[in-house]
Amino acid sequence: MLIFSIIGTLIGAGFASGQEIYLFFYKYKTYGIFGLVLCSILISMVIYKTCNIIYTRKIDNYEDFLEEVFHSKKISNISNIIINAFLLITFYIMISGFGAYFKQQFQINSIIGSSIISLMCFIVLIKDIEGVKFVNSFIVPALIVIIICLGFLCFIDILKEAELINLEQKMSSKWLLDATIYCSYNMILVIPVLVNLGRSIKNKSQILIVSALSGFIVFILAFSIFLILLSVNIDYSKIEMPVVYVINNSYTRFSAIYGVVILASIFSTAISIGISFLKNITKKQKSYPQFVTIMCISGVLISNFGFSNLVKLLFPIFGYLGVVQIYYILAIERKTKKT
Repeated sequence: MLIFSIIGTLIGAGFASGQEIYLFFYKYKTYGIFGLVLCSILISMVIYKTCNIIYTRKIDNYEDFLEEVFHSKKISNISNIIINAFLLITFYIMISGFGAYFKQQFQINSIIGSSIISLMCFIVLIKDIEGVKFVNSFIVPALIVIIICLGFLCFIDILKEAELINLEQKMSSKWLLDATIYCSYNMILVIPVLVNLGRSIKNKSQILIVSALSGFIVFILAFSIFLILLSVNIDYSKIEMPVVYVINNSYTRFSAIYGVVILASIFSTAISIGISFLKNITKKQKSYPQFVTIMCISGVLISNFGFSNLVKLLFPIFGYLGVVQIYYILAIERKTKKT
């Protein structure tokens, strides 16, 4: 269940559409593959450290977690504000992504798609964390299987036309930075989910298994998306949803099923992030329904800014901020031992 919640948080609109994989990995070609490996290892390490902190120090809310990591009430409060802002913005990006898919695929006004997912989120989020766990338990496994199968199919096609595939790329150290940034902003999203589900951690063996499997599954899924993009040699820089473009033009028989993947991925991430944000800001249970209502309605209004524009602008910014949090999480045990 914990693994599905982690993966469900990660494979949202940007991931399943190929927008994130293109921006942070694919454009570096061979070095982008190295970046995927590095990023997956970092994700496993951060998940392991985070779960270990939650389990050994009996932490059950995000504020306490940040204070434990930063050893400063002031810094943890500032970090909490920034991270909650990112959670809310990412929730809005998921709403926008859902609307963007409807516009790209069916030429339907994006507001209609955004309104549909907002209503779906409201129905699940109003049931609190149990509703989120229930949805992720059957959506995420199906998403994993479908994405991997499509990636394998593209891999077979790539082998048949190996001479047409160009993985050459000028050496640049920026792939290292982008791999780190990708990990850091995703961990901003995942860590609150881990804190909220901390009670499901039973022992340290489980922590090791969850962290290792999570990193491995992320790599397999990301590499599958990479292969889908590699199967068609075009410039993806101006395409909102690159993988959707490839599927619609080269693998049309899978268009409908990948449409389900995109929409389910967006929905899964939206509710996972949404519950994390709501748990962080609602101190009183009575205020919870009001916050759910406001968040879902405002998501429709803000979705007009455009999906790819939001991904390109905001994710890297928060990624740089997330690097600081990762550093403190990975260094926390060392610091504790010195004092």
